Amino acid sequence: MSKPRLLDRLARCVGAGVIFFTPQQELLPYSFSVCHNFSNNVPEYQALILGLEVATELNIHQLEIYGDSQLVINQLFGDYEVRKAELIPYHDYAKRLLQSINLVSI
Repeated sequence: MSKPRLLDRLARCVGAGVIFFTPQQELLPYSFSVCHNFSNNVPEYQALILGLEVATELNIHQLEIYGDSQLVINQLFGDYEVRKAELIPYHDYAKRLLQSINLVSI
């Protein structure tokens, strides 16, 4: 019996999510999945970008960012250089989105 193709494709999918906690402690969850061959940091950047886009749409001007990728966080705040060419467009877009938020802490 051959391996189902759908399962093979799902093995290359990654999911990412963003959760906003409002000042009233309400949860606003957002999630997505990507099926492509990337480094692990591409979905990390995509989750960050999703969160920043939603924050911009909701006119959020003060934001605390929590992430499990220290590489992405350190690249975002200039502590580490972005060396992989595939990450540069994500990094640049995230930096542009951050400009619309007045106060950011990590």
